Parts: sequence; C-alpha cells; structure tokens
Amino acid sequence: MPKGLALHTWTLDTTPLPEVLRIARHTGWDAIELRRIDFARASESGQSAAEVLDLVRGSGLTVACVGVEAGWMFTLGPERRRLRRAFAESCEWAAQLHCTTVMSPVDRGRGDPQQAAGNLREVGDLAAQHGVRLALEFNSQAEQFKTLDQAREVVTRAGHAHCGLLVDTYHLYRSDGDLRALRELSPDEIAYVQYSDVPRDGLRPGVTTDRLPPGQGIVPFAEVFQVLEEKGYQGYLSYEAPNPSAWARDPEDVAREALAATRASLPGG
Repeated sequence: MPKGLALHTWTLDTTPLPEVLRIARHTGWDAIELRRIDFARASESGQSAAEVLDLVRGSGLTVACVGVEAGWMFTLGPERRRLRRAFAESCEWAAQLHCTTVMSPVDRGRGDPQQAAGNLREVGDLAAQHGVRLALEFNSQAEQFKTLDQAREVVTRAGHAHCGLLVDTYHLYRSDGDLRALRELSPDEIAYVQYSDVPRDGLRPGVTTDRLPPGQGIVPFAEVFQVLEEKGYQGYLSYEAPNPSAWARDPEDVAREALAATRASLPGG
C-alpha cells in the first residue's frame, strides 16, 4: 500500500502556498508535493528558502517530493554547472524536510542518449550525497522521452541506484501508453507516482493543463492502482492536476473532491 496521498501544489497553482498547505491539511491529504517554483515565488516576494521550509514544517504535512529545475539532461557549459547547483539545492531542501524523493521532468527537446545517461548518473550522485532518490518523469509532449518505455531506457542505461522512474498516469495515457508498460516495470524501478485523469476529447498538442480527477477521463484508475499494489509500491501517490477550470473554483472544494475521487478508485475504495 502507498504511504499516503499527496497534493501537488500545481493543482492549486493560483492559491498562495500558505493557503495550499492549510487546505491540504484541512481536507485530509496526507502530504504535499513542492515545486521549485514554490521557492522561487517566495523569493520574489522577499521570503528566504529557510522561511519556506519553516512554513512547510509548521503545516504538519509530510513532504512527499520536491521538484528540481529541469534542463540538465542535454545542457553544457556554464548553464550545466548552474543547473547542477540548483539540483543540489533542491536535494538539500528535500533532506531538510525529511523527504527522500526529488523529481525532474525530462528535457523537452532532443539530444544524445549517451549524454543524457551520463548526466543522469551525475545528478544521481548529487541525489545520493543528500540521501534522496531522483524520480525521472517522461513527458507526453516531449520530442524524445515522451513515453514510459523511452524514459525507462535512459534510466536503465544510467544504471544508478539513486535514479528511478516517475510514473505519471496523465502522461502514460496521453502518450498512448497502457497497463502493459506499467506491468513490465520491476518494483525497484518505480521511484514515485503522480496521477490525474486524461480528458476523453478536446486534447490539444502541447497543452497539459487539462487534467482531471480520477473517474472523469480515460484512465482506468482501479486497474492502475491495483497493479501498483501488486508490485508493492510503498511511496506516495501525488495528485497533480493543473487545470484553469479548477483554478477558477474554490480551492478547498477542488482538493476535497479530488481526494474523494481518489479514495473511491483505490483497491477496496
């Protein structure tokens, strides 16, 4: 069984972080997933990273995952060094929050797979230094690493114990994936899970802010969660569902309804 259900801050993107934390706790979520942009926005308003960490600790919520800045797979030169420092910083934040997982999306463009694997090993070393594991997320709108199988290939090539796969149900089914790809994974390959539903129609290339709660789209959540249970997945399930329609509603209603829909889809729900 998973450790619990986490609310991803992107789901309530237009709501200030202190209010997101209050809502997540009040509506019954077990944990929160933080993005690097949450820290960047706080910095722009004059808050230090230390103050954000104190705010999160004070919420009483467990932190399921902390996001890192993307772009490190193919970048070279000074920008690569900057991204490595940013990666290490996110790992340090996670460690201070007693969080054992950081996540990064793949690069959106194309590049040398061998270079990507080598850079993955390098950031894996950074993750290991901070006692965390990187979950690499494929992206259905990326050019090169758009499927679970393609992300699996580069993670396998890197062969680093502190690097695994992020399984995102939205991107899995948006990239025409299915339960087969999930069933083929070994338990130790799955570092983290994010979930949301894919609309039945109206999909637009490049647009991924149309995500829905379980049961409103095409993802067979009962089967997906059952496979994860059979594989012994014991991490968090993080609800990441950015959608302008949701942002226009009462955020507490959005959080409460999503949690109810999730629980109804879990084995025994």
